[in-house]
Amino acid sequence: MSSLDNDLICAVATPPGEGGVGIVRLSGPGAKEAAQRLFAKELSPRSAHYGMFSVSGEPLDDGIALWFPGPNSFTGEDVVELQGHGSPVVQQAILQALCDAGARLARPGEFSERAFLNGKLDLVQAEAIADLIAAKSRSAAKAALSSFQGVFSTKVTALADRLLRMRIEVEAAIDFPDEDIEILEQAKVAETIAALIGDLNVLIDQAEQGRRLSQGITVALVGAPNVGKSSILNALAGEEAAIVTEIPGTTRDLLKVDVVIEGQPLRLVDTAGLRDSDDPVEQIGIERAREQIGQADTIALVVSAETLLATPIELDVDDYWRGMARLTGVDPEQVSAQDIQLVVNKVDIGQPALDPTWNDRACFVSVVSGAGLKELGARLVQNQTTAGEAAGFSARQRHIQALQKTKDLLGRAAHGYNQRMGPELIAEDCLLAHQTLGEIVGQLTPDDLLGEIFSSFCIGK
Repeated sequence: MSSLDNDLICAVATPPGEGGVGIVRLSGPGAKEAAQRLFAKELSPRSAHYGMFSVSGEPLDDGIALWFPGPNSFTGEDVVELQGHGSPVVQQAILQALCDAGARLARPGEFSERAFLNGKLDLVQAEAIADLIAAKSRSAAKAALSSFQGVFSTKVTALADRLLRMRIEVEAAIDFPDEDIEILEQAKVAETIAALIGDLNVLIDQAEQGRRLSQGITVALVGAPNVGKSSILNALAGEEAAIVTEIPGTTRDLLKVDVVIEGQPLRLVDTAGLRDSDDPVEQIGIERAREQIGQADTIALVVSAETLLATPIELDVDDYWRGMARLTGVDPEQVSAQDIQLVVNKVDIGQPALDPTWNDRACFVSVVSGAGLKELGARLVQNQTTAGEAAGFSARQRHIQALQKTKDLLGRAAHGYNQRMGPELIAEDCLLAHQTLGEIVGQLTPDDLLGEIFSSFCIGK
């Protein structure tokens, strides 16, 4: 874990640029004394004091100073906030004066990092601050706030506590090798592991939904050549991001565009048309398209209305997705129908009839007339918002990976129990699983991971 230094740090806590209010934040030993070199009035704890900020007797601005003595502050250290007008020139002058008084400029996320290291919040809560700041919708902000308030952490900690109690039982069996199987059976270790794995499956699903809501979902536009994938991407993005021609195979590589639709972040990925090709460059693009299908959160399966009208599909409902897949060259085993949003393009030519099963997952659009495009964007947003709100908290990819690793380790422990491999091996897998859970909330977190997490934060946070 990263060690906490005793430097006095300072930074602008408000966004760059001009504004009505600008806040400079200090944290560390001597924060009050450094601040009072600019602010003549004596500061009392947790009270707002109005006065003049000045350097060497020269007035800079007037505003408010607040002092929060540690440990009752955000970072757990002495913290001072100087709130004045949002002039970048004035803020830089104040920062320079504070640095002359012994402070240094804070690194990105260092205030939150100190709060974490001082036990004021765990790692999930610290990350939730960044997610709350970056939230692009009310739903994302609500989920991030829930994580900041400890909803996700509580779930992880509860699992860790149950795992710890089970570890105690397994460790006890090691001390009695002649009775180890009986001790494990009496402690119901197998049942406990199975229950933990079941609860982990639920939490992994919730965390994945929370990740989609906070970080946005990836939508892969997939289909045969010339069905209009690039045109749809351009229409949703509101710009000519992709080259569009009537020549099949124009798109050779992945094109990723970040858009915001109804306040929700989406990453649209245009892919090469799926078909058999002897062109080595196009083959590379097709292979990347197939890989993107496995990575995307949602597949926008684009089919031309012209193709459906010319090639009627008469299949059972269970085989309908396979029929759609065969039209576009997608491996039907690679994704499930639940991951797919069917997009029937070029309906200005004519609108084909679909199996009723697809009514709720099909959009009929025409890039030429603009019909259905707004509905398509809303459908993609709705899918994301509904899934994310079901989670009740925000999450990140590293959380999901840690939960999955914990589940895999417990699965290995269960296998060891069933194979009578001995309590030592079971205990080792349970220990690793427990440590992995601890990494989520920051109980056991390497320095390099902490650096990566907090480096993405705002400077003043």
